[in-house]
Amino acid sequence: MRLDKFLKVSRIIKRRTVANEACDSDYVKVNGRQAKAGTQVKPGDFIEIAFGNRTLKVEILNTSENVKKDEAPMMFREIS
Repeated sequence: MRLDKFLKVSRIIKRRTVANEACDSDYVKVNGRQAKAGTQVKPGDFIEIAFGNRTLKVEILNTSENVKKDEAPMMFREIS
């Protein structure tokens, strides 16, 4: 699954265009490397997203194309 689509479907970022912009602005890393919107992600990958002063780190648990709102948090696990 594409990184920008995963960020949108998992509701980490609300819109795919915003996810695209975050990836293009080098705010997103996958497994420690800068990632573009088209980067393929799979379960087991780690994503880091820089939100201003805060960095969100998550591990991908599931990559489903269509997910209901209440099931979205089960797609990833936040790492502190």
